[in-house]
Amino acid sequence: MEKVVLVTGANSGIGLALCERLLSQDSGVRLCLACRNSGRAEAARSALLTSHPGARVDLLDLDVGSVRSVLRAAQEVKARYPRLDHLYLNAGIMPNPHVDIKAFFKGLFSSKAIQMFSTAEGLLTQQDRPTADGLQEVFTTNLFGHFLLVRELEALLCGAGPPSQVVWTSSSNALRSAFSLEDLQHAAGTEPYSSSKYASDLLSLALNRHHNAQGLFSSVICPGLVMTNLTYGILPSFLWTLLMPIMWFIRIFTNTLTLTPYNGAEALNWLFLQEPESLDARAKYHSMTSGLGKNYTQPRQMDIDEETSEALYGKLLELEKVIRRRIREGPDPTCDL
Repeated sequence: MEKVVLVTGANSGIGLALCERLLSQDSGVRLCLACRNSGRAEAARSALLTSHPGARVDLLDLDVGSVRSVLRAAQEVKARYPRLDHLYLNAGIMPNPHVDIKAFFKGLFSSKAIQMFSTAEGLLTQQDRPTADGLQEVFTTNLFGHFLLVRELEALLCGAGPPSQVVWTSSSNALRSAFSLEDLQHAAGTEPYSSSKYASDLLSLALNRHHNAQGLFSSVICPGLVMTNLTYGILPSFLWTLLMPIMWFIRIFTNTLTLTPYNGAEALNWLFLQEPESLDARAKYHSMTSGLGKNYTQPRQMDIDEETSEALYGKLLELEKVIRRRIREGPDPTCDL
């Protein structure tokens, strides 16, 4: 039976690398590249068809940072496919990242250098902004848009047949210290990326609790430190040039520096080959690359709890109601987001 796989953020980086790897090992898979930039999406599709001429590769116009785009795209998906086997929630943003340069160089020449490169804890801040829907952009793109997409596609994911798999691209920068249920969108903070990724870890656990019985299973991965457009925006290009030899050296001591999109997609690709119901709902599956270049996947327990996970799920359901009402009735300035 043909497997239908939808990947958000599939036009470049880890998403595109995943699509290439999936087609290389299963020529019968049907891919749907869900992207917000149609030109880049078409270029990615052309590249995939060049290397895999017989592949079935569809395009879907989707901006997970826009509620209306998510709702439109979901309707199109439901009209195209009778079911979804795999849904990779990979799209994400880290707008206007700022690095504490003093802390960076202090950590670079300390015993905490490996941890710093692995998690970026205490180094990164971002400048967030509201979307046209009145939500914070990072929260919407990295979390809420994907949550709404899953909600809209439940009929395709929870239908009859083999279990379906939802996979979130999280991060080692998903830190409990950056997340607050009282400031769900991180509007008052400076680490919206870290907050949104920790929230995705929590949400994955909640999805399993609510939907395993219907055949939907959710997992979380960390791609490691990968050099993509998102990563390159953190530091000036000349600094990355200077740091790359150091990073290759550090990989001898920690295998979390995957560096290339192909390596970073290792855990995503590995999960495709597993039985979804056999996976650990509390584990984050990390892409790892040894100093000799060997790729493998390593599960690590996440710093999450069921109470916070359930509270987040409830808050997202309430927010969904507010947003849907706004779309039906038009903006209401009295609605508290």
